[in-house]
Amino acid sequence: MSHVYEERAKMIAAGELQSFVPFGREHCRNHPNAVNLQLRQLQPASELWSSDGAAGLVGSLQEVTLQERQKEHWQLRKGTAHAEVEYEEELYVAGNMVIWSRGSKNQASYVYKAFTVDSPVQQALWCHFTVPQSKKDAKDVVEQTVCIVQSTCVNVHSMSGKDFISPLPFQVSTLWSTKFGLLLERKNIPSDGHMSPSREPLPTMFSMLHPLDEIAPVVCKSAGLFEPRLQYVSDRAMRVVFTCLEPSIMMTYDTQQCTHTVWALRRVSPEEQTTVLKCPEQPGAVHTPVAAHSLLGSHLRNVTRLDLPASPLHCHALHNQSRIPTSPGLHSRVHSPSISNMAALSRAHSPGIAAPSFSGAQRFNMSFHTPSPRGHSILASPNSTLNETAPMPEMEPILPDLCIEQLWTETSATSREKGCQASKVFITSDLCENRYLCFLVESHQQLRCIKFLESNETSQLIFASGTVIGAKDAVPLEGIHGMLVLEASGSLVLYTGVTRVSKVFVPGLLSPTFSVQNHKSPLNTLLENVSTPARATVQHISRLDEVGMPSPVLEVRSLMQHHESSWLEDSPFQQAVPLVQTLRDAVGNRVTLELSTGSMLRITIPEVATSELVRRCLRAIRFILPKDTAMKVLVKWYNSYNAPGGPSMHLEWNLFVTCLMTMMGYNTERLTWTHNLHFEVPLSPVIAPKKARPAETGSDEDWGYLRCSDYHWQVSMRPAVAVQGLEVVSPPAGVEKHESALGLDSSALLFPHIPVLFYVLHLLYEDLKLDELQRSGARGLVGLLQQLAKDLQLDEYIDLYWRDYPSFIKTFKEACVIDQDQMELMTWPVFLNGEAPCVFGWLSRCLRGQNVPPFPYLPDICERTKLLVLSYAMYVVGDEDAISTNVSKYLSKLSAGGLGQKKNFSESFLSRQNCVKAGPSSSCLAEKLVLWLTSAGFTLKDLETVPFGVALPIRDAIYQCREHPSSDWSEDVCALIGRQDLTKQAHKVTLANRKSTVGLNVMLEPPITTEADEEEDGMTDLDTDVMGLIWSQDLRVQEVRRLLQSSRPVRVNVTHLPEVSDHEYIEEKENKLLQLCQRTMALPVGRGLFTLFSYHPVPTEPLPVPKLNLTGRAPPRNTMVDLNSGNIDVPPNMTSWPSFHNGVAAGLKIAPASQVESAWIAYNKPKSADLANEYAGFLMALGLNGHLTKLATLNIHDYLTKGHEMTSIGLLLGVSAAKLGTMDMSITRLLSIHIPALLPPTSTELDVPHSVQVAAVVGIGLVYQGTGHRHNAEVLLAEIGRPPGPEMEYCTDRESYSLAAGLALGMVCLGHGSNLIGMTDLNVPEQLYQYMVGGHRRTHAGINREKHKSPSYQIKEGDTINVDVTCPGATLALAMIYLKTNNRSIADWLKAPDTMFLLDFIKPEFLLLRTLARCLIMWDEIFPSTEWVKSNVPQIIQENIRNQEQTAVSEDLNLETLVQAHDYIIAGGCLAVGFRFAGSANSDAFECLYTFARNFMQCLTTSTVTTGPYNLQTCLSMVLLAISMVMSGSGDLKVLQLCRYLHKRTFGEMNYGFHMAHHMALGLLFLGGGRYTLSTSNTAIAALLCALYPHFPAHSTDNRYHLQALRHLAVLAAEPRLLVPVDVDTIKPCYALLDVTYKETQWYDETTVELMAPTMLPELHLLKQIKVKGPRYWELNIDLSKGTQHLQSILSRDGVLYVKLRAGQLPYKDDPHGWKSLLAPNLNNRSPEAHTFKPEAISTFTSDAALVSFAEYFCRASENMKHKPETVALLSAILYECVTQENPEMLPTHISIDQAVRTLERADLFETFSIWQMKLVLEVCESRVLQQRIRDAHGRGLLITSEFLPVMKSAADRALDCWICENSQVLQAYLRGEPINNESDVNMLACFLVYHSIPSLRNIVTSDLEGCSCFPELLLKSSQLGVPVRALLRLSPLLLQNHVSGVQTDLF
Repeated sequence: MSHVYEERAKMIAAGELQSFVPFGREHCRNHPNAVNLQLRQLQPASELWSSDGAAGLVGSLQEVTLQERQKEHWQLRKGTAHAEVEYEEELYVAGNMVIWSRGSKNQASYVYKAFTVDSPVQQALWCHFTVPQSKKDAKDVVEQTVCIVQSTCVNVHSMSGKDFISPLPFQVSTLWSTKFGLLLERKNIPSDGHMSPSREPLPTMFSMLHPLDEIAPVVCKSAGLFEPRLQYVSDRAMRVVFTCLEPSIMMTYDTQQCTHTVWALRRVSPEEQTTVLKCPEQPGAVHTPVAAHSLLGSHLRNVTRLDLPASPLHCHALHNQSRIPTSPGLHSRVHSPSISNMAALSRAHSPGIAAPSFSGAQRFNMSFHTPSPRGHSILASPNSTLNETAPMPEMEPILPDLCIEQLWTETSATSREKGCQASKVFITSDLCENRYLCFLVESHQQLRCIKFLESNETSQLIFASGTVIGAKDAVPLEGIHGMLVLEASGSLVLYTGVTRVSKVFVPGLLSPTFSVQNHKSPLNTLLENVSTPARATVQHISRLDEVGMPSPVLEVRSLMQHHESSWLEDSPFQQAVPLVQTLRDAVGNRVTLELSTGSMLRITIPEVATSELVRRCLRAIRFILPKDTAMKVLVKWYNSYNAPGGPSMHLEWNLFVTCLMTMMGYNTERLTWTHNLHFEVPLSPVIAPKKARPAETGSDEDWGYLRCSDYHWQVSMRPAVAVQGLEVVSPPAGVEKHESALGLDSSALLFPHIPVLFYVLHLLYEDLKLDELQRSGARGLVGLLQQLAKDLQLDEYIDLYWRDYPSFIKTFKEACVIDQDQMELMTWPVFLNGEAPCVFGWLSRCLRGQNVPPFPYLPDICERTKLLVLSYAMYVVGDEDAISTNVSKYLSKLSAGGLGQKKNFSESFLSRQNCVKAGPSSSCLAEKLVLWLTSAGFTLKDLETVPFGVALPIRDAIYQCREHPSSDWSEDVCALIGRQDLTKQAHKVTLANRKSTVGLNVMLEPPITTEADEEEDGMTDLDTDVMGLIWSQDLRVQEVRRLLQSSRPVRVNVTHLPEVSDHEYIEEKENKLLQLCQRTMALPVGRGLFTLFSYHPVPTEPLPVPKLNLTGRAPPRNTMVDLNSGNIDVPPNMTSWPSFHNGVAAGLKIAPASQVESAWIAYNKPKSADLANEYAGFLMALGLNGHLTKLATLNIHDYLTKGHEMTSIGLLLGVSAAKLGTMDMSITRLLSIHIPALLPPTSTELDVPHSVQVAAVVGIGLVYQGTGHRHNAEVLLAEIGRPPGPEMEYCTDRESYSLAAGLALGMVCLGHGSNLIGMTDLNVPEQLYQYMVGGHRRTHAGINREKHKSPSYQIKEGDTINVDVTCPGATLALAMIYLKTNNRSIADWLKAPDTMFLLDFIKPEFLLLRTLARCLIMWDEIFPSTEWVKSNVPQIIQENIRNQEQTAVSEDLNLETLVQAHDYIIAGGCLAVGFRFAGSANSDAFECLYTFARNFMQCLTTSTVTTGPYNLQTCLSMVLLAISMVMSGSGDLKVLQLCRYLHKRTFGEMNYGFHMAHHMALGLLFLGGGRYTLSTSNTAIAALLCALYPHFPAHSTDNRYHLQALRHLAVLAAEPRLLVPVDVDTIKPCYALLDVTYKETQWYDETTVELMAPTMLPELHLLKQIKVKGPRYWELNIDLSKGTQHLQSILSRDGVLYVKLRAGQLPYKDDPHGWKSLLAPNLNNRSPEAHTFKPEAISTFTSDAALVSFAEYFCRASENMKHKPETVALLSAILYECVTQENPEMLPTHISIDQAVRTLERADLFETFSIWQMKLVLEVCESRVLQQRIRDAHGRGLLITSEFLPVMKSAADRALDCWICENSQVLQAYLRGEPINNESDVNMLACFLVYHSIPSLRNIVTSDLEGCSCFPELLLKSSQLGVPVRALLRLSPLLLQNHVSGVQTDLF
């Protein structure tokens, strides 16, 4: 009998039983695919055999399970998503299906993913693949995937939605998931015939690091005799039984040696790769594979060069050529395990067995048959035979990726029998964090556990001793650091590591030890004695470790109490009780039991502790005690806590105290307070169970016990009346009474460690005080601590606890006596002798500027202490290095294992200088502090739990940082300092994301009819919010939309004169329409610039392209006018280029940040052929905004082969622009095919359309921009002067080709100037000069010499250069090569000629180009004034034009030439000013250019024109473009008026080209809807030169001088520079004042300009900083001296700069002048109402819900309030102050201070916590260091600034002074160490001592303060103790009254 009870003694109850059925099974059954699975048979076995008797049971059971278990399997794991809730994931496999489901204890399971594959699933597993990042600092991305293994392939599905299929090149037995990816184990195919001994097997283990990577063999590094051997894993006897991710290890089993081996799995080092691949020479030919007689061997001899056995090439030859397609039959033979001795030798991989002469590397020569996805060696084709002796092409070897290194091998002696392979392997850790690798050998019923640890210097694992535990099955329980073992007897036992904890009792399953025979006998006796002793369990548990058995009755009763019912039901049917067969699926602390009945139960093993306080105590105990002791303590606690029917939650602490004290040797029964812990406070004493005893009669003890009960104490409200006569500080009295009892048992487990434990628990108590949420825990802990302090006679600690909880501590009267020799048994740590550490006292000393010793702390347990102590050291003491190098000055770390000595205190004292040294500035400290706190993971939530006094300096630092934040702080820092605007900024949110919501509101307003019309003009997507802020006063944006829309019919207004016939009238109307259409066709170029990057396309919809409408409506009847009526001649192909431009305009709307995929681009391809031109334009636009790089190469090829001219142009230009300056080879090839000059001379002549060649040449310029590529430069230089021919080729539009070559050459050598490396022999500048001014043509050098032998049949040029063709290209090439170089010698070549003779030789247009080119070279000399522009005109022209009125012009001067030259040179100068000040909105430049524009307009309108209207119009257009470049993006009204005026002119010389110029100017003016402007970088200038070339097309098909498509390159010069402030609360754009500071330059000093944002910023390299100014918004500083990346990223994300309104301020839109602000109230009325402010007003100050409701409930006087007016006034004042000072988080602090003072006045404090905080607040505000530092920084005080604090302080002082006046005898009694009985006096005394920082009693006594005779002496002594003077003034009467009488009355 007795052994039954003994077993039962240590038992814990499992909880939360649930029957378990894999969720996937049910799902599969309902899945459409389930028909094939026939899952009907998988019902629980019980249903199948319920009819049978027990006889048929076993048979049927085995049938069912064996058949069906093959069909389904599942695995569970802990949920991996970053959710707060813990959940489990299940992966269930059945047939062809895999179900991945999730669920938790309190939430039903649901299917996360379900996969169905084609063939039966062999295995499914979770696996992590790492995707290495290209950037160096970027962390590798981990892809979480599910891998589904079929017989031929692995399907990999990642959680991010990617799917891969990896084919398997061989049959796989198992896949294993590792840290690096998948590990594949090749299946051993059984032998089907004899095999030669010389053939080595192929590798058996392979790795796949990513589904897209190759499968590579694994290398193994095993210990050899003399040095480690390296070889492929080819041992077929080696089976993997386990892999682990962390640490990265695996375990294998050798089927021949019957041993297990543990290997470290890691990446292969480069040296190892080379070692494995190159094989050393052979020692002799004896063992060489040449001697092989096998079929394969002879065959190989035919193939490979095996006749040179000793050559080092030997191995490589074999390796590379021997991947032969083998027949399946042979293949399997290769794998067969050979019986030969050779195979046995290869088995010698365990360190103990030596390999005979056959060395590892040599034997590996033949095993280089690496199977590979590339090779053919394994995917054996059935028809390949061995007779194919053709050698294979050489193949590169596959490099191994992973290496396994031997760590530990089982000693072979232990188990030589077969079949002892581990069936289950896992890693578990025990409660002391030792780790074990456990493997279960089922055949021996053994669980073998090997302890391992990580070595310090390397990351190697060291395997220590092993332990064997008898077990049928086992599973790890990670959640509680344990494992559950199923013993052979059938009982479940919980282990932690290898320490047995207890049995596990599962309700409903009988423990097998209660055997059937004796199950009746105990029942009779038991049932008589059943009472309800709630206490019994606790009692017997607390005594479990006593020697000798406790009474059996007690035991049984305790166990019966909860489970009688189950016993009684089960006992008669004992046979049917199911037994546990196996354990599986352990997740956290839940595990599944498989029962013998076939059903499954899921149980939860209880936690070690549920309350946070107990957990932390246990961690502290574990940290400080030796590991074995700690383990015993934890096991003991676990058993007592989790006994069946264990305690409820709130009893846990009581139980812990009892348990701990019992282990320390206390008799908790005899100590009154621990004795009382056994009860919850009951309703009446009758229910309180008395001490359990079998007798039914009562006794006196019962009465005494009742009087001691908590109930009695509660009723009487007097503590411990029962034990009368016990004084507080007189333990002897108590001892007399309980002489026998109140001692300690020195043999107890923890008795020697009491002092250490006391100390760590004290430190934990100090840490708990720093967390508002844990204060109740501190109060629980203080009872235990004061008991230990009393017994260890540590008076200082007792005093400390008494000061913290005066009335609570008074209730503890008893002490236990520890005699001297017992004391000596204890280990006393050094640190107990010092002062009692009190964290509040330490912080208070810091604030008073006194020296502080390092504060002790427990690493990882008292983190809050560490954080706050270091924060004070840094911010208050001002030590910047407190958190880095000087940590040891402020913190002393307790070493683990407890008794490490600390450094001597005095040393650390001496090493510290005096605190107040000239420290760093406060703002810098505040920043450091905030950044450090964030890095430590401290958040606002944590700050709220810090007590208000302690938190004040941190709040102050936060407040300072909030005032002056840095723009580049991380999101967490910004959240901590309460700047949501910055948090949002760091979060990278673009305005585009909120378009949808804002868009909706906008869309709802206009009536439906207009919406349809607006949709088609292509300009609906602009951000109306922002444009409404930029141009809020007028409707200019609508006007621009009206001017640029081309989708509606134009109005054709022709008056019908009476003499005109109807037919003529119709013709007239159509002619007028044709004129208007010239304008309509030119509009899209401008529209593309206006709507630039304003739209984010929806991937499921095609891009809306507005149609180009070329019809008209004639008033008055609105009749349709059409060009296609045939009445007039319309040029053919008139619309082809305009529709191209229309496509570009539509495509340019797409923002670069959009998600555009290759499929979407192809999806936009139009069905009808007539829209092909539009699509061509769309492709070019995608290139310009960078999306064309996503287009698949296949599609590009597809488009180009169609041979559609426009598509080719668009695509080539688009691709080149997208790859700007990258020298991309694939694009170069693409372009070269279209440029005959770049093809080899022998290549076939391709028929490439001329305009496509032009586009390709410009493309080369773009792709090689700025690279100075020699070959391309040489070819392009020659192409500028390419002669016409051969024969009929290259005769038309030669100008545009030459220009393109010039532009391209300029781009390739952009800005290189004379530094053209390696091009000196080309004489580029001289050659260009010759092209510009003419002269003799040089012989055509280079590869295309042959082509130009035969002259052109059409054009006869002779051998001089045709300047009209080559001049423009050469001029611009020079300009671009020498751009901004200020090279005067080159610039002088470009001066306009100053003689009439030379002027006659040059086209006036070319003068414009030369002037422009010269100015661009002399970049720094361009000056924005009319004088400078005119200075470009040569003297001869200036003089003659000025004098043309007065004097007759001499005959040899052609006046017309002079005037034209003058106008073109002026235009060139203006254009140069436009380039120099592009995007700057410089007012001087604008005034200067505007003057010239007005001049040209006047000339146009006056009739006396010698220039000719065409020339004037050209000049005017160029000046207009120059103005709009300067003002680009600003939408200037004057320029808009000019553009509108020219828009209306459709008659006279106004052709298609001029309209294009004017509307480009309009587009540039409103670039990107005001978001973009032009840059003046070299790239931008090159792009603008291509786009604004000053010769515009005469009609819509004109490409003679300049390819029209190049006009769109202006986009490459656009950059976003609009800064849009967005209110972070409303997420709406708003106005805000900015200060923009310019850097100093040679033209101006550093200047600061005030701008109202949204505003266009100047170019960023000119700026020093940008600052958001107050007072409306929180200040924000963006410093550009550190670099412009931050600002660039803001601007590229729609320029959104988040700002936050300050309290009480209104945005500028609502209150432009700031007169409505609530902070500017009129205080003329002096009524008291003025001081409270109306709660309704709060909502205008803040949107914080908490503050609004505070105002609602606390700041309104309600009817039944007691102290109505004062309270309401006070709270309103507090609220007003907090909100207006912008620190609403100080509201709770103010209220807490007020509450503290009120309770002090009422004298009803039971703890001094709030007094401590109040004192710290006062000390912060009086701290000289802080005050001084803050005043220096920015002349304002601390957070609590008003008169609030002084009022509170005086109230507190007054309350305490009154009390001390009346009760001075109480203080005297305290100083003399006499007891005080009155409770309120005790509390007030503690408050007084804390508030006035009076040192502990011991210090006062030791420093002999009472012995002082006069005040100075007292002052001197007390200052050493750190007593403040104001406290001394109150103490001195008492201390000096022996010497001086009468002082008392004077002082008080």
